[in-house]
Amino acid sequence: MRYHNITKDDMLNGDGLRVVLWTAGCSHCCRECQNPITWDPNGGLPFTDAEKAEIFQELDRDYVSGITFSGGDPLHPSNITGVTALAREIKEKYPHKTIWLYTGALWEEICREEIVRYLDVCVDGEFVVEKKDVLLKWKGSSNQRVIDVPATLREGRVVLHTE
Repeated sequence: MRYHNITKDDMLNGDGLRVVLWTAGCSHCCRECQNPITWDPNGGLPFTDAEKAEIFQELDRDYVSGITFSGGDPLHPSNITGVTALAREIKEKYPHKTIWLYTGALWEEICREEIVRYLDVCVDGEFVVEKKDVLLKWKGSSNQRVIDVPATLREGRVVLHTE
């Protein structure tokens, strides 16, 4: 797995104050994407134990609500194994921290992946510039959904996250 950045004290990519891991690799290539530099799966830097320790140091802080996986696409084939393993470890070590994930894939395409068991919120769907709305919270275009993953898994239907 490769990454472009680790953002600390982020308030834009999920509920509360968060650490964000920006992964490298995306095959959606949405028109007017805010992060086209992250599309190349060979771009960025290798994700090593040092970066994992940096993330855990942030998650150790009481005021940090959790982690958000973004990119690129954390579910790109070059990322999914590493992101799943990291999400599993975070959920075990920090059960009260939330895990958010942004993906261009639809929930219906990923709902059987192991990683969903560790997610609290999944923002799904490609960014569509014609549906862009800067007033939307936690998403860039109106076709995207902010999904409450535990409720969705319990109910067997998509349940949207509310504040």
